[in-house]
Amino acid sequence: MNNQIKSNIKTPVVVGIGEILWDMLPSGRQLGGAPTNFAWFAKTLGAESYVVSSVGSDSLGRDILSRLDKMKLTREYIAVDRDHPTGVVDVQLDKDGKPAYDIRRDVAWDFIRFSPELHSLARRTRAVCFGSLAQRSAVSRRTIRKFVSLMPASALKVFDVNLRQSFYNRNIIHDLLKLSNVFKLNDDELVIVADMLSVSGNEANVVKSLMRRYQLDVVALTRGGEGSVLYCADGKCVVKGQKIKIVDTVGAGDSFASALAVGLVNGVKTEKIIELANRLAAYVCGRHGATPILSGSMKKAIGFFAGVPPGK
Repeated sequence: MNNQIKSNIKTPVVVGIGEILWDMLPSGRQLGGAPTNFAWFAKTLGAESYVVSSVGSDSLGRDILSRLDKMKLTREYIAVDRDHPTGVVDVQLDKDGKPAYDIRRDVAWDFIRFSPELHSLARRTRAVCFGSLAQRSAVSRRTIRKFVSLMPASALKVFDVNLRQSFYNRNIIHDLLKLSNVFKLNDDELVIVADMLSVSGNEANVVKSLMRRYQLDVVALTRGGEGSVLYCADGKCVVKGQKIKIVDTVGAGDSFASALAVGLVNGVKTEKIIELANRLAAYVCGRHGATPILSGSMKKAIGFFAGVPPGK
């Protein structure tokens, strides 16, 4: 693996930047937004973790800030927007627990504005995760891309593609891949991305073509119940899926991305990274919502992350 994406920092600064919102699930309201889920799991895995986003100055926004306090996630980089409401997503689950989303437009996280504080945070960030969804607004798009461009050259820039409704296109995927050195997606998304970028062949050929074209160090591909695979410069590492009773799959990919980022930035071996990432994602699938509290046995499972103690 490329040594440029390793770090000896014991408590890395890790950032999720983009949407923060309420997922309105059949089981009730749950805090959501891929960057938020990512940041919470990164904190649980021992990182100094931050969410960069925006909420409205309404009751839903105040409830999000209160929830972040309870989760002990700092709200330092969560702006309060007096002109736009807090984000809400209506979520429906199929018989297999897979979600369908109705994402409301023109909400606070569409208007994340850059600031001197974000400039300072970007310069000390060792891993960031961003997706395609928050690119739907010009304001947030500019902020996210500027933040990533200001990060140290050696930092991890994780693009966790998030293909929702009509909020993506070829140019967005192409531009974000150019900003990234790590790409995370699932097998369904790989088919769509390959078609958009005119890449043909089987899974391995498509992934290798993307790695060459965009100079990616790592591609993480999740396959649902079939497990996951990490592709890197020196080969690939595969892990089988786990048999579990699925409650819902909301947030599973975000937990996987978080374990991937924290593991890579701390120089953990790839086979251990994918083993934990897969186990953590399966754990999330077996519980309601995207940010379940981890059991004692799950906390012990993350103890091997080099130099980073498991979260309390």
